[in-house]
Amino acid sequence: MLVQPDENSLLSQAIDWINEGKKVAFATVIGTWGSSPRPVGSQLVINDQGAFVGSVSGGCIEGSVIGEALNTISDGESRILNFGVTNDEAWEVGLACGGDIRILVQNSDNIGILQRILDEMPFAVISNLKSQKKYYYSVNNQNSTDGLSPDLLSSVKVAINNNIPSLIVDNGDEIFIQVYNRPLRCAIIGAVHISQALIPMAKVSGFDVLLIDPRGSFATEERFPDVNITDEWPDEAMSKFNADNRSAVVTLTHDPKLDDPALEVALKSKAFYIGSLGSQRTHAARIERLINNGYSKEELSRINAPVGLNIGAKSPSEIAVSILAEIISVRYAEPGII
Repeated sequence: MLVQPDENSLLSQAIDWINEGKKVAFATVIGTWGSSPRPVGSQLVINDQGAFVGSVSGGCIEGSVIGEALNTISDGESRILNFGVTNDEAWEVGLACGGDIRILVQNSDNIGILQRILDEMPFAVISNLKSQKKYYYSVNNQNSTDGLSPDLLSSVKVAINNNIPSLIVDNGDEIFIQVYNRPLRCAIIGAVHISQALIPMAKVSGFDVLLIDPRGSFATEERFPDVNITDEWPDEAMSKFNADNRSAVVTLTHDPKLDDPALEVALKSKAFYIGSLGSQRTHAARIERLINNGYSKEELSRINAPVGLNIGAKSPSEIAVSILAEIISVRYAEPGII
């Protein structure tokens, strides 16, 4: 089974190959019609020995794409590939019906640009499919916007804000905007039973998870295998976590000494989601404490409490489902937050 690594892994692998003296090409999904195993923006990285990481189709067309990528590595020419996926091929990778996939294959021998992408995310690579020219845009280092029209620059910003790679038309030319963003992250305060269910689901959903709990008997590797755990006090751990607009924060201890310090740091951050376990009565007392500590009602309205969608959840696993569902719903509720 092909597993799609995250963007950092693909970029790091490409850099490693170039440092080893290998040549590299990227294949990127730039358009899909009907059912598609991989969304627009999915990538495959190939070296001149035919080794590859990533996926553009779940296995349907990888062999053909790799062959064309080797041609691109050889002659330096970008390629646009069009594939039709039959119903039988789609069925093999878990889809109900077939579709069409459009792939852009490009050389990528500029290690400086690859490192910039890793260092400066959010980042966009803008490719003119006709001229084969590339432009680069970094949210935090906007020094590569020469050649971008105001309309195109606006489209690039929208693509980054919505975290959606886009194929657009600018001055009659097709332009593909590939978006590179930092991973989604989730800080969970409290090594409790709900956390044991929530963490694996959050990781499967694409979140890098940090578990915060200074209580050593709770936050053990035996209870939470393969989890990034810190036993620092929640406000210290949250300050280091440095929640951004691709971060969610969930407090689950029911203990104000642990939950409140984490919330105070989270409320000063750009976290797109903040949720706290507890009944309405518990949350009312929490709000009163935070108001006394100088937070306004408007600031405190960011806290989702009682945490989770109201689906009638009772068990720790069901509550975990409701929490992750609420995080996902908030993530997509307003365009531009991530």
